[in-house]
Amino acid sequence: MFISIIRTTLLYILIIIAVRFMGKRQIGDLQTTELVVTMLLSDIASLAVENSSKPLLGGVIPMVVLVVCEIFLSGAMIKNSRLRKLVCGRPKELRRLRMSVEDLSESLRQQDIFSFDDVLFAIVETNGQLSVMKKPEKENPTMKDLNLKSEDKGIEAVIISDGVLSKFSMQLCDVSEEFIKSVLKKEKLNQDEIFIMTINRNKEYNIIKRSEKL
Repeated sequence: MFISIIRTTLLYILIIIAVRFMGKRQIGDLQTTELVVTMLLSDIASLAVENSSKPLLGGVIPMVVLVVCEIFLSGAMIKNSRLRKLVCGRPKELRRLRMSVEDLSESLRQQDIFSFDDVLFAIVETNGQLSVMKKPEKENPTMKDLNLKSEDKGIEAVIISDGVLSKFSMQLCDVSEEFIKSVLKKEKLNQDEIFIMTINRNKEYNIIKRSEKL
């Protein structure tokens, strides 16, 4: 039993490292090669955990080989568009995929489109996601369309998370620790009382206290 726990823990750590090297995507955004590697990694790991009579290295080596192949192939597809089209395919029109009306309706609703009359063109990308171009008259007006100017406030970053101050976020928003302390003093709060604090480059901030997080 102890050996099984050790094997499972080691494989768990190895899979986390492997996924970290391959990049971070949601399941619905995986390309063909990424999906295949993910499925194979899970199968190899389960076999290595269940069959404790075989050396753990027999499961680790195939996993490492798969990750190396995926990284190499991903790099090659970035440089070679023909290879990418061969492996991942091309975006397709819905009629070429024989997509049902129900499938199309569901995909449109997920993009807040509830009427077919709003759609000018729709295609399914190589990762299976639906891309939709609305008719010009159905598009929401932009600030430019309304001749309005908007102020660039920069990214809103999490400065304090569960009472812990992020040095990286401070650099990202160009704020000092002294400024954070002055804000906390103004709000009559201690750092460990804060669940989340966000701030942007304009020094505009939002605070959620631990007592409010539920």
